[in-house]
Amino acid sequence: MFTFTTFLAYTLFVAVYAWYRLRKEKLTSKDGYFLGGRSLTGVVIAGSMLLTNISTEHLIGMNGSSYKNGFIVIGWEVTSALALVAAAVYFIPKYLKMGLTTIPEYLENRFDGELRSYVAFFLMISFVVTLLPIVLYTGAINLESIFNISEVLEVSKDEALLITVVIVGLIGSLYAILGGLKAVAVSDTINGYGLLIGGLAVPILALLSIGEGNPMEGLTKVFNHAPTKFNVIGAKDSVLPFEVLFTGLIVNQIYFWCMNQTIIQRALAAKNLKEAQKGLLFTGLLKIFIPLVIILPGVIGFYYFGDSLYENQDMVYPEIIKKVLPASFVGIFAAIVMGAVLSTFNSVLNSSATIFSLDLYKRHFNPNASDKRLVYIGKLTSAILAIFAILVAPFVASAPDGLYQLLQQLNGIFFIPIASIMLVGFFTKSISALAAKVALFVGLTFYLLTSFVFETGIHFVHIWGIEFILNLLVMYIISYYYPNKNKFKISDLKLVKMEHWKYTKPFSISLCVVTLIIYITMGSING
Repeated sequence: MFTFTTFLAYTLFVAVYAWYRLRKEKLTSKDGYFLGGRSLTGVVIAGSMLLTNISTEHLIGMNGSSYKNGFIVIGWEVTSALALVAAAVYFIPKYLKMGLTTIPEYLENRFDGELRSYVAFFLMISFVVTLLPIVLYTGAINLESIFNISEVLEVSKDEALLITVVIVGLIGSLYAILGGLKAVAVSDTINGYGLLIGGLAVPILALLSIGEGNPMEGLTKVFNHAPTKFNVIGAKDSVLPFEVLFTGLIVNQIYFWCMNQTIIQRALAAKNLKEAQKGLLFTGLLKIFIPLVIILPGVIGFYYFGDSLYENQDMVYPEIIKKVLPASFVGIFAAIVMGAVLSTFNSVLNSSATIFSLDLYKRHFNPNASDKRLVYIGKLTSAILAIFAILVAPFVASAPDGLYQLLQQLNGIFFIPIASIMLVGFFTKSISALAAKVALFVGLTFYLLTSFVFETGIHFVHIWGIEFILNLLVMYIISYYYPNKNKFKISDLKLVKMEHWKYTKPFSISLCVVTLIIYITMGSING
């Protein structure tokens, strides 16, 4: 009962704080609802970005994967810092100059409106079919494990998970629908830093227990039990081969941190360029530390449970929480986990609403729609997508390589084709709109066939790299015969101040050096 009381108290505190911060905000305007009035600071951007990215598919999925595969999965995390450097130094200055609200908006400026609509439509599908259901389902697993909802309600585990999915989905959609981006960002800030502190407490308490009061002794015991788990260089047949860092993974990371609407929307809502760069680079720093929260506990789980949970790896993290956290802390941590679920869920809902309202509804159904009407359509879109996600969530339960791996495989369907189009848009002037549209569909078809129809034996991240090269070839060949006639040039709309943060360069270099050091030191570990 005490666990549930602390859970409820923390959850209510976050809700009341978000309401207090938003009570005077104008949420009827387009910028007010979708971009938080272009008023976010670096600290809020970083907290919101971290929590939008890190949810239970990481806490459960990543720790489950590291329990089985070790630290090789760190590649998903620390290479994010490099992409965030690219976002801060190159991409965000251009986005803010153009005054973008959505990423597809750029595609219309650079190519044409038809491509903008295609990409917006595909993004909507990817949100509702992949990310939203997986976030809901992993959140339900964690909350069921902590509170034993099935026993309390005297129902089966499957029924309890379904009930939890519905409740979390409804609460998350209320945040996104009623408060817009700023409500999401403000609640994210508290929960984001709460997740960092609470998440770090799990491995620290575990190592204190294993080392009988000395965490370094505990870490030594865990290391000596299975030293190969600490190596970051994945073999060719592993879940994340080292070579993928130089093929598809870098393309995926650039898309995710520099072009993904759900993530970059926080930086688009910055009050000025300086705050946007602070937020992006501070997020990069947090991503360097986050493996201590979403990878190390899984390796500690191997020390505790051996290979007994190999067939059910997504239960490792909930079991560790119950093992190491004192009862007085479990409720608060459950609330932080709930906040992580809500954050990613309502962030994706808000981004979906933004894309549908501005890139599809306003362009195709009501070009003269007022801001008030667009906000209404955004709220309606969020509500409909939330219902769809709740219905789809139970179908993601049986992922053979774990839920995180499933999420990444599904993301590749849309991320890589869009990334290739965005990158040629920025770095070349010769690629035409027709070439970009053909490449979009060629890339989609190629990935679906090679990943889900034919057995190629090639790791799906390598397939991302091959697909990227294929898309480039398609675009260059078609543009040779159908040249680009759009002479688009980026101009400053002067919506926000464009003064650079003075520490951008040294901070960026530091993040790159630290990433390199991690791979050099942990890559030399032998069993």
